[in-house]
Amino acid sequence: MVEDEKLLRFVEGFAVFLNDMGIPRMPARVFAFVLAGDAEVYGAAELAEGLKVSPAAISTAVRYLVQTGLLTRENRPGRRGDQYRIFDDDVWSTIIKAREPLLRRSEAFLADGITVIPEGPGARRMRETLEFFRFVCDELPAQEQRWKKHLEAHRDSVEGSGDEEAE
Repeated sequence: MVEDEKLLRFVEGFAVFLNDMGIPRMPARVFAFVLAGDAEVYGAAELAEGLKVSPAAISTAVRYLVQTGLLTRENRPGRRGDQYRIFDDDVWSTIIKAREPLLRRSEAFLADGITVIPEGPGARRMRETLEFFRFVCDELPAQEQRWKKHLEAHRDSVEGSGDEEAE
């Protein structure tokens, strides 16, 4: 029970961080719970019980998380109802890659918009904004490759040494 309370405290704190990043509160709590928990998949009832919330709150939260690509819904033989899991083991890289189309659209929108802004401080700020989006978009493929190399180089620390179980 103590371990469950520690996990729940961590989940709540991480959810606040995710909420500050723009994820609504309940979806942030569910995502943090699924990300930090040991199960590969969770049913809605398991999520509600684990987070000590109503099944209705879980329903709305998982709908948001599935729509945004943070969780995936699946049906498993022998289990009732939908099951939810992290969309991809490399979840943060997947999240960033999923945002690339939005970044590209922003880049195109800004490039068009700059043509109608009169010259002045606002136009300079918008050109800088456009240049930032171009830079970020151009860096994404190289960043992904650097991330994969970094992850492989740190595989032991990511996988853990097993010492955590002895504590």
